Amino acid sequence: MWSSSGRRVLQEVLSLRAVRGFRGTAAQNTVVVERWWQVPLSKVGRPPRLNPRRHRIYRLVEDRKNLPQEKLELILTQTAPKLGGRGDTVFVKKAVGRNKLLAEGLAVYASPENKQMFAEELRLQREGSPEERSQTRTGQLTVEFLQRSKLSFMRMPCEDYHITKEVVIRQLASRLGVIASPHAVNFPFESAKDVGEYWCEITVNGLDTVRLPISVLPYENMSVDHQRQLKAQRTQEAMATASAAADAVAAAEAVAATSEAVADISVAAETVPDVSAAAETVANVSAATETISEVSAADVAAEEKDDGVLKVVSGAPVQAEAAKEEAGKSADEESAAPAQTARDTTAPASESPEKK
Repeated sequence: MWSSSGRRVLQEVLSLRAVRGFRGTAAQNTVVVERWWQVPLSKVGRPPRLNPRRHRIYRLVEDRKNLPQEKLELILTQTAPKLGGRGDTVFVKKAVGRNKLLAEGLAVYASPENKQMFAEELRLQREGSPEERSQTRTGQLTVEFLQRSKLSFMRMPCEDYHITKEVVIRQLASRLGVIASPHAVNFPFESAKDVGEYWCEITVNGLDTVRLPISVLPYENMSVDHQRQLKAQRTQEAMATASAAADAVAAAEAVAATSEAVADISVAAETVPDVSAAAETVANVSAATETISEVSAADVAAEEKDDGVLKVVSGAPVQAEAAKEEAGKSADEESAAPAQTARDTTAPASESPEKK
């Protein structure tokens, strides 16, 4: 059972209007819908009559769940990397602003009071004495950029060519993207027309001064013929460099071959005792071979002597038969010689009448 006090508190809570969010925007995951069928007007003093089915059908008007989140406007109280310096107004995500910048004291809300306070501070910083002023974050970045930069000019062949303070200011804006006022640039030379090195001084926010080097280079013809000549010259230089590298490689290979030969000679010198021992062994083997050949020659000579006696004894009948055969051949040759002579001296019958 509810007590009277508890019932009263509950009634007060229900009678209060909905508390608006701190951001002043709709809560997340909000969907706006409306009834598909309009509720008819009721009589005065009576509640509207809702159909139990028809008036529970809704149509989608707006889905705020996927809407892009709005940025949070803050004023930096300290220098923040990639954002800015003190007094700069930035727009960041709400999570970054609340969880980092506001939580760490790096920024404050961009309320009218805070805007007026930081505007007055910036005015005093611009108009105050140099001792009371400090360099801004963008000024520090500009100083660091100018310290790394350099300007180069190409001297033109015309006689009226010269570099002045106005030319330097224009080149700063076009090449480096630095907008400098005439009172912030100090060019001590009246005009620079000769090839050489020059300089100028640039003051950033009236606090830091940077010396910027300036170079005047000799004139180069950028025509097609000149570019062709430069290309041919570069090609020759590349070929010369390649040939020099090839010669160096060949020399390195020759040195390596020489070192290998020296290593082989040293190995051969270390193996000399083994070679001499092998030579002595070969000499001993050759001596033994000569001894064996002498012994075999003596045996062969003895055998030949024995064979000679046998051949003389057994060859007598054979010699007799050979003498008989030679005698028969000589007799036949003597009988055949007269018959051939007679045959040659007799003239043919057909030739005798002509001779008469």
